[in-house]
Amino acid sequence: MKVFITGISGFLSINLVRYLLSNGIRDISGIDLVDFTYPEREQITFFQGDIRNKPVLSEMMKGVDIVIHTAAALPLYSQEDIFSTNVDGTHNILDQAFQNRIDRVIHISSTAVYGVPDHHPLFETDKMSGVGPYGESKVLAEQLCMEYRNKGLCVPIIRPKTFVGPERLGVFSIFYEWASEGRNFPMIGSGNNKYQLLDVEDLCHVIVTCMKIQTSLANDTFNIGAAKYSTMRNDYQAVLDEAGFGKRIVPFPAAPVIVVLKVLEKLNLSPLYPWIYETASKDSFVSIEKAQNKLIFTPKYSNKDAMIRNYRWYLQNKDLIHEGSGVSHRLSWKQKILKYGKIFF
Repeated sequence: MKVFITGISGFLSINLVRYLLSNGIRDISGIDLVDFTYPEREQITFFQGDIRNKPVLSEMMKGVDIVIHTAAALPLYSQEDIFSTNVDGTHNILDQAFQNRIDRVIHISSTAVYGVPDHHPLFETDKMSGVGPYGESKVLAEQLCMEYRNKGLCVPIIRPKTFVGPERLGVFSIFYEWASEGRNFPMIGSGNNKYQLLDVEDLCHVIVTCMKIQTSLANDTFNIGAAKYSTMRNDYQAVLDEAGFGKRIVPFPAAPVIVVLKVLEKLNLSPLYPWIYETASKDSFVSIEKAQNKLIFTPKYSNKDAMIRNYRWYLQNKDLIHEGSGVSHRLSWKQKILKYGKIFF
């Protein structure tokens, strides 16, 4: 089985590469704009390039059996990059897969396609209404997937909740740093909302399942998330308990905090973008019943398990971590003004 991974240098993909190798899948290649700097470099074929470059893709994808499409421009990228990567890039991948008669393209989408929901849990049949360039681009990408399904290409679509695990930094690195330093941590809102997460290993398991099962089962759309989760305050508190300093989550009223964060964002002083701070105090969970039934999906990790596993990885690698630009999950985001707020916690 020859597997081609887009965005292979990212947080999800390095975990996927390791998962595939551990499951005996050795013929792995992939493309990314960013260099693949992990120890597994010698065990894969890496192409440094852009999925928006169709002629380059055409050559790389020849002879491939399965494409796993993880590449995406995240919300803090420019609007132009988001649409050209997430929509045009996805179109290129699907078209080349179709032209090369590739068995299937597994598309990693996002629950951002549901926009700001008015009910929970969310089901795969709920209306797609992406908010902002990122959400809108993910909706358009899924529409392209459906077009190619109708042409006969097998395109499993996976909509994961926010996933964490080894190599995950991004906004979580801020929380982990505060926890490791023995600080309380502020939370937007009461924290009594239910906010489902996902461990990256569970996501990798679903991807491999979609690679192997029969087309009639795989050629569908699936929500993926943890089966066990409680309130946001309770799940995040588990990390502070793991840190062992007796610190607590400190809730703040959501409305005034959001106003302050909007002002700070305009001044380029906030590390958070609107989608994070405007939804942090709201419920966010999906039904995984369809994946449980059709893919026999049984999540290994709860919210707490996933966050603690990610935190332990952070501690083991803390000395190697440096603040990044804040546009990807594999970099530690700059804390900006939050760095000075530490003295109060």
